[in-house]
Amino acid sequence: MTTGDKWKLFLTILAVGACLFTLWPTFQFYSLTPAERQKVLQARPAAATSEAERERLQEMEDLREKAIKLGLDLQGGMYLLLEVDTSKLGRAEARNAVDQAIQIIGNRVDQFGVAEPSIARQGENRIMVQLPGLLDQDRAKSLIGATALLEFKLVKTDEQARALYDRIDSYFARKRFGSADTTMPDTLRHAFTSRFLVAAQGGETIALSSEVAAIDSMIAELARDSSFVMEATLAWDSHEDEFQGRTGRRLYPLDKEPLMRGSEVATAQMRLDLDQDRPGAPGVSFTLTTRGGSMFADITGRNVNRSLAIVLDNRVQSAPNILERIPRGQGSITGNFTEEEAQNLAIVLRSGALPAPVRIVEERTVGPSLGQDSIEKGFTAGAAAAIGIVVFMLIYYRLSGAVAVFALVLNIMGLLAAMAAFKATLTLPGLAGIVLTIGMAVDANVLIFERIREELRNKRTVLNAIETGYSRAYRTIIDANVTTLLPAIALMWLGSGPIRGFAVTLTIGLIINVITAVGVSKMIFDAWSLRRKVSSISI
Repeated sequence: MTTGDKWKLFLTILAVGACLFTLWPTFQFYSLTPAERQKVLQARPAAATSEAERERLQEMEDLREKAIKLGLDLQGGMYLLLEVDTSKLGRAEARNAVDQAIQIIGNRVDQFGVAEPSIARQGENRIMVQLPGLLDQDRAKSLIGATALLEFKLVKTDEQARALYDRIDSYFARKRFGSADTTMPDTLRHAFTSRFLVAAQGGETIALSSEVAAIDSMIAELARDSSFVMEATLAWDSHEDEFQGRTGRRLYPLDKEPLMRGSEVATAQMRLDLDQDRPGAPGVSFTLTTRGGSMFADITGRNVNRSLAIVLDNRVQSAPNILERIPRGQGSITGNFTEEEAQNLAIVLRSGALPAPVRIVEERTVGPSLGQDSIEKGFTAGAAAAIGIVVFMLIYYRLSGAVAVFALVLNIMGLLAAMAAFKATLTLPGLAGIVLTIGMAVDANVLIFERIREELRNKRTVLNAIETGYSRAYRTIIDANVTTLLPAIALMWLGSGPIRGFAVTLTIGLIINVITAVGVSKMIFDAWSLRRKVSSISI
């Protein structure tokens, strides 16, 4: 064996070792039971409550990240088709709204922890979202569809609130009875405020939950009447509370114009130590941008002793009193959040608000059983094809066929290792790409072996026949692989979803095919023939 052959053998062994090392996490992950695998998929180190738990969850996350990921069609998951409502946007804003929504939804999904999501524009104002392996579908829908319009608005003073409610009561009295007669029952003379449990007393305006719908209907009636100018916005608290033993909800009269918007939020995170009255209650702390911090300091400095409402999607999350100027640009949102709600709120605040509301126009769920069925059928088809090829090569080309089978095994191993290393996703069309790669690999060896047979029939020596056979077949193999590789690269670059899945496996497989079918098999023939000085070959 020459020095060059020794180097080739060393590099081949090194490559095989690297492939096995890369594929080991994939073997570990898919050797787990379905229940254990779900735990690994759900592992989030950020949610750990201790260092030991964080390390354990980090190991699980590393295992999940290093294993080959399966697409929506193989492991199940969720498919959503969203429509962006651009009807209230200007022409220029509407043009960019969908692109902005795609970017923001992508950021939210990334932070949600979905592996290999697919988010793409469809048509003028629709967005296709594929979330493979998604477990909590309700949470995902609320997270993706949340507009997350964060605003900071001043709460009206008690005097301003009472004046506003008096005007509203007078409006309904005049509209229904022509005037507000003092002899009329309170429920008629104060049609609006009589529905409240407490109305503008000590900063509280509270309605029983059973009255919320009726009050909303009256507020909507006011909004439809252009003759009634209301210099305020009425917004409900985001959560219900117990008041005098009954369930109710606060209503806040707010300034119409916000003092600042959520676009100035730089970072946000869920924390459990924000509410001194309720230790351990989940909340969200946020840090503003430099510009936002300066604005916030100015706002709080000018409005000491006023209540500042933090309003998300027209729901008041909290309305703390400003005790002093806040110069550092940091704040918090507290309320009756669950940990999951607080985590979702932190995610949408970090990702930013959608430029326009989105609605789900199509929703499909691919069950894990359907994905498992696809996997089993795919591997059954692949195994049947591989066994048929192995049997054919061993019978037709005998010992040389075994060399081709060995190169084929290295090809598949290298392909899967490359997918794991590049964090590519294996889809059902990707399995088709692997099967096609197997065919291309065998075809390359058939070309080589037939050329060697021709040379042997022309009375060439074994060494000469091998050298000539490889050199004559080499150009044909390169041509065949390159002409297939170019459209595969185009599909991978321009395609999406299943098309890209097919192109990825085919592209990787073709590149490795040239190395294994020509390089590795030639190395084996050279090592064998040169070492033993053979006069015949089993082919």
